[in-house]
Amino acid sequence: MNIKSSIACGLLTMVLYGCSLDYTNTGTISPDNVWTDKTMISAFLADIEGGMKPGWPLGDANNSDEGMNGNASMTNYQRGEISVDNNGQGLSYGNIDKINFFLKQIENVDPSVLTEVEKREMVGQALFWRAWAYWGMVNVIGGVPLILEPQDVTNVESLFRSRNSTSECVAQIFKDLDDAISMLPDAWTGTNYGRIDKGCAMAYKGRLMMWWASPLFNPSNNQERWQAAYETNKEALEFLRSQGKGLYQGKFEDIWYDERNCEVVMVNQFYYPDHTFNQNLIRPLRLTKDNPNNNQAILPLLLAYPKKDGTKLTLDIDRLSADPAYNAQFVDEFYLDRDPRFYATIFSPGTVYPVPDLTGGQRYWPAWKKVENPDDPKGFQYASMVKDQLGDSEQATNTCFHQLKGLDKTLTVALVGNAAVDWIEIRFAEVLLNYGECANEVGKTAEALQVLYDIRKRAGIENKDGKYGITASATSEIRQAYIDERFIELAYEGKRWGDLRRWKRFDILNNLKHRNALWLIAGKEVDPATFDWTNDMSDPEVRKMFSFDFIECPEGDKSVYKFNLSMNHWFYPIKKNDLDRNSKLEQNNEWGGTFDPLK
Repeated sequence: MNIKSSIACGLLTMVLYGCSLDYTNTGTISPDNVWTDKTMISAFLADIEGGMKPGWPLGDANNSDEGMNGNASMTNYQRGEISVDNNGQGLSYGNIDKINFFLKQIENVDPSVLTEVEKREMVGQALFWRAWAYWGMVNVIGGVPLILEPQDVTNVESLFRSRNSTSECVAQIFKDLDDAISMLPDAWTGTNYGRIDKGCAMAYKGRLMMWWASPLFNPSNNQERWQAAYETNKEALEFLRSQGKGLYQGKFEDIWYDERNCEVVMVNQFYYPDHTFNQNLIRPLRLTKDNPNNNQAILPLLLAYPKKDGTKLTLDIDRLSADPAYNAQFVDEFYLDRDPRFYATIFSPGTVYPVPDLTGGQRYWPAWKKVENPDDPKGFQYASMVKDQLGDSEQATNTCFHQLKGLDKTLTVALVGNAAVDWIEIRFAEVLLNYGECANEVGKTAEALQVLYDIRKRAGIENKDGKYGITASATSEIRQAYIDERFIELAYEGKRWGDLRRWKRFDILNNLKHRNALWLIAGKEVDPATFDWTNDMSDPEVRKMFSFDFIECPEGDKSVYKFNLSMNHWFYPIKKNDLDRNSKLEQNNEWGGTFDPLK
């Protein structure tokens, strides 16, 4: 099936079953008459966007130090078992070909069908998505064949193209975004809300300029790239502010529930019943259906959030097991007076789990009891309190802590597939952080620090020292402060793995060795048969009944489940199948080929 017949079939489906398009089918829909009807042209563009717009990154935390997705879920790449066969990436041009076809066809649309303004706005959106598609490949493998016109599928030989350099691809991506910015409206309103507008394209360009300036693509630290990234992000910020955008000033958690708020820059709007997502992948065991325990928070994320006064929460692992008084103190410090973002992002055992599944004021208790077992080398084994509370066992690798950010709080377990919380792909806080990071790299220290102060002020950190707990002053210290703050602010938003790559900081993971955990342990005085499940860890008397155990490598075999990322492989290889089909493709030099992704 060629692209014309494929498009006709797709558009027919959208008209018959789609979003109540105002279109009367007066005859057979053909590829040619699509371009004589504004509604059909809009449907074509909506089909492109619908297939490309990102949604909730469920389970994505498994890639980094944010979390884990249950037992034995550490990937081969993380464990250093890398090869072309198990890490090869394919080249995908389906969406790009659709976009190129759209751009070619819309050139000749009659002015009686689309006004010049309407045409420009549609072209601008299409160019944005072409830039998005190309960056999706370039940021992973480097340069790819740059195809900007519809391909003739009857000429097979013409389909086999060599790779353009990475710099050529990036230049075209930036050109597409610049052209899009010049064509897009300042904002969309009403039923058009959520489409790509000028501010979104400017913010996305700023994100990509920062990537292009970062060590992954810029190992020589070319300052011209950082300066360009700084200026681009500053311009995006100023424009977004002129459109009423800014940091949301309500509760941090409500960024996800107060829809269309001032922080939203790029959004995928989810709604029931036509466009929902399956929340099954982030709700804990027993409070979901059949695929639980993704995005369990591991130790680095639990400790990343500071205290409410901005000072760090520190843990002495040796004292935790040797000193009961220290352990009790740490339990208090862990649960009380933390950065408000902690409570909005991570569920902790013994607190309110805000879904309707639990009745009678019960808290959710994915904690553990120690049961004597003379056959175990430790003399005991761990037993799940969830089994006592709800008749279900937690896996032995469960970390007790789960993602809370963005959880659809209205759903029972039976309706977990109907989640309708909007996904914010770009929010103002990220644009602000991108700008501040670039400001630091070009010597604008005061601007870089002010961003950190603004982010923490909005979070609810106390301002006892005038700096919201930020102690950095030198460029290198501020750089680390941005690494830390992005980890906290953007947790579970699909940004951490990319940040670690672009910074070339896999050492952060390797130094952890394992995905360690904290387990909340019930004391001997806790009898599950009589325990009051409405108890809450905010009660000091309840906290006295519990302590923490440090669990090193809850996945099991320490020699197998260990971070061992290669510090010599930053770009992925091209899949062998793609290389075999197209002899003109070169493999990346990191993987034995001749292509340099840094050129």
